[in-house]
Amino acid sequence: MDMNKFLTALIAALLLTSCAMTANIPDSMSAAEIIQRGQEAMDNNNYKIAYQYYQALYDRNRTNTDLVITAEYHIAFIHYKQGKLEQAKEELNAVLAYYDSPDQELLPQHFKRLSQIVLERIDEIEKKRFLF
Repeated sequence: MDMNKFLTALIAALLLTSCAMTANIPDSMSAAEIIQRGQEAMDNNNYKIAYQYYQALYDRNRTNTDLVITAEYHIAFIHYKQGKLEQAKEELNAVLAYYDSPDQELLPQHFKRLSQIVLERIDEIEKKRFLF
């Protein structure tokens, strides 16, 4: 096989592999399992798959505020990790908006603090960019 055919076959295989990167999320998968799989994908820096898990968590649990906050925080964090800082800021501020309610003490408090921490990091990054 000549080099051109080899490179063409290699590129085709890589394209097929990258296009096939979708999460297998059966309808029977519990919210806890979806969160676990999303975290595993994040641990492997596979943001595309992680996003798919957290989007599924969001789509399947729109009436459960705790799970919606969980999904929205993780999606915002994915965007932060991808360098999509403006999008992450908007999404993290949307998460924090849930805590501007009389029932805020009933919500998962760790996502409030984590959102604040990531927003502080984004501010630091933006300040450094401004200085240089």
